[in-house]
Amino acid sequence: MKQAIDEYLKQLLPASNTWRKSMEEEADENHVPIMDQVSMQFVSQIIRLIEPKHILEIGTAIGYSALRMLEAYPTATITTIERDEKRYNRAKERIAEQGKTDRIHLIHGDALDVLTSLQTTGHIFDVAFIDAAKGHYQTFFEKTNPMIRPGGTVISDNVLFRGFVASEEEVDKRYRSLVKKLRVYNEWLMNHESYDSSVIPIGDGIALSIKSNE
Repeated sequence: MKQAIDEYLKQLLPASNTWRKSMEEEADENHVPIMDQVSMQFVSQIIRLIEPKHILEIGTAIGYSALRMLEAYPTATITTIERDEKRYNRAKERIAEQGKTDRIHLIHGDALDVLTSLQTTGHIFDVAFIDAAKGHYQTFFEKTNPMIRPGGTVISDNVLFRGFVASEEEVDKRYRSLVKKLRVYNEWLMNHESYDSSVIPIGDGIALSIKSNE
């Protein structure tokens, strides 16, 4: 049933414009993990609602989600971090092709190190989007938290990981450790004293966490 719903929602989406379609095809051909179109549409709507001035993204890949978020709210500035050098270089090219280098600040490095560095510079963000190494989500969140303004939002992708996180069936041994960490993360997130969170079963699962104003 879920697969049928996902396919139905995908069919409802307007056709991708030229640059979007090109990036989606490139990611598919090269097995680059970008956000699925239905989930990306949802995140874009969240960005439109929030109208953020400053967005932090952990996990650039080839720049697809950063460009989509900027498309949703063109006056935003985005700081995005990518560890993989090949993907970083491709994202740099893609962002330049769209003429968005003034709006998207791309950083090459390990997010754990970069986030520590950003904390020392006094950066404050309205929205953070976490879409990198799933096993480090809680650490990413903890390092990001001091930089999120009161009332700000953290979006975590893939928190249901192919449905395995919610399944009571035996998980393939390749994913057992990852699934266990995501279950711990989701429970920790839902009980965080400074955030109100919801897990939305769209795409691969999205957690939406809003920071208290207090």
